[in-house]
Amino acid sequence: MIAQLQGQLVEKNLTDVVIDCGGVGYFVEISLHTYSLIPDGELIKLYTHLLVKEDSQRLFGFVEKSEREVFKLLLSVSGIGANTARTMLSSLDPQQISQAIAAGDVRTIQSVKGIGAKTAQRVILDLKDKILQVLDDPQLSVVSSNTGREEALSALETLGYQRKQAQKVVDKILSDQPEATTEQLIKQALKQL
Repeated sequence: MIAQLQGQLVEKNLTDVVIDCGGVGYFVEISLHTYSLIPDGELIKLYTHLLVKEDSQRLFGFVEKSEREVFKLLLSVSGIGANTARTMLSSLDPQQISQAIAAGDVRTIQSVKGIGAKTAQRVILDLKDKILQVLDDPQLSVVSSNTGREEALSALETLGYQRKQAQKVVDKILSDQPEATTEQLIKQALKQL
């Protein structure tokens, strides 16, 4: 198994890159999220996942370990293949996918082209517990370390506000004041809800 590649970026396209590692050019398929993080024409390092089937071998690359872990989890869901998983990671970043799965947000998962309601529900059902383990791993942390946001949202839900409505208000407050404490978030959100 090829776990990572480090070498000179030879070619960069929206869906793939070619990396020269010791004179061998590796063709690596990537998501748009990874594409946006790769600098042009430099030495790069990608975490990889080799997918071997009867008739093909495909190498997928990711700048972040967390994206690779989300990709591997998506592949474990019945009905989600490599192309669909890559499309999901191109449409939503790994953090958005992880948060949507953890929150049971079918609509966000379903917003990806080619994902219907049943598949979105299956993704959430199959991965909800597994994604929480990925989220809890400090080395692979997918969600920003703003636990204040989650605590504020939980408190507002407990007070009877709908999560989606509360999320919009809390996210707006955080965009204006990124260092707001949980208590400040709750107080300001209550004024706006």
